[in-house]
Amino acid sequence: MTRLLSREELERELLAVGERQYHDLHPFHQLLHGGRLGHGQIQAWALNRFYYQVSIPRKDLTIMSRMDDHELRREWMQRVLDHDGLGPDGQVDEGKVGGIERWLRLTDGLGLERDYVRSLKGILPATRFAVDAYVNFCASRSILECVASSLTELFAPAIHRERIAGFEQNYDFANDSTLSYFRKRLDEAPRDVRFGLQYVLDHARTPEQQQQVIAALRFKTELLWAQLDALHHAYVSPGLIPPGAFVPADMEATRYTR
Repeated sequence: MTRLLSREELERELLAVGERQYHDLHPFHQLLHGGRLGHGQIQAWALNRFYYQVSIPRKDLTIMSRMDDHELRREWMQRVLDHDGLGPDGQVDEGKVGGIERWLRLTDGLGLERDYVRSLKGILPATRFAVDAYVNFCASRSILECVASSLTELFAPAIHRERIAGFEQNYDFANDSTLSYFRKRLDEAPRDVRFGLQYVLDHARTPEQQQQVIAALRFKTELLWAQLDALHHAYVSPGLIPPGAFVPADMEATRYTR
């Protein structure tokens, strides 16, 4: 029987998940941050990642709808506002701009039409399935597991700093506007994870609950990894772009044959 871990041991187990399998270790990110992807490949990454970004508020509102504690809902609401922002699309007041608008600034800078990005028509099937699996996870698992799945934010600041540095060094689309999402998350992610980690350590009180929160975080890292697997397969090697998915101008779609 699995024994009850101390708070310190549980925290170490959670951190170890990221050390083993956070998606900063994925070969696609190594190429992306190292300046070894073409413009169209980066467009494909940003386009597909937008589906994840736009689904984060859906995921968080799904969790909130299942929270009985109004104080917990109030705490969690900030995550929705961080991504949806305040006011209309195209908001110019930086204090009201959300993460979705900031991500669209990135796709703007990469030369993608906003209407096309927002239509979600060009995303990979695997992107849709992976992200939808996360929303469904948060609709069906315990609140404790849902909060634990958000703890990938433990590892996010490091990847954002690496991404900012890599983009500035290697790509001409990098500027204050296109990098604003990642810079903003350097402040938001640590705040979110302080609350989330405290909640998990306080509420995972049995060996079963502790194993559940570790598994929930592992699920989230696998979901992020799977998205990059799909991108690498479609746009790097072997370069098989599924029918209907975005085809960059500097790439040719390889036709699937029976």
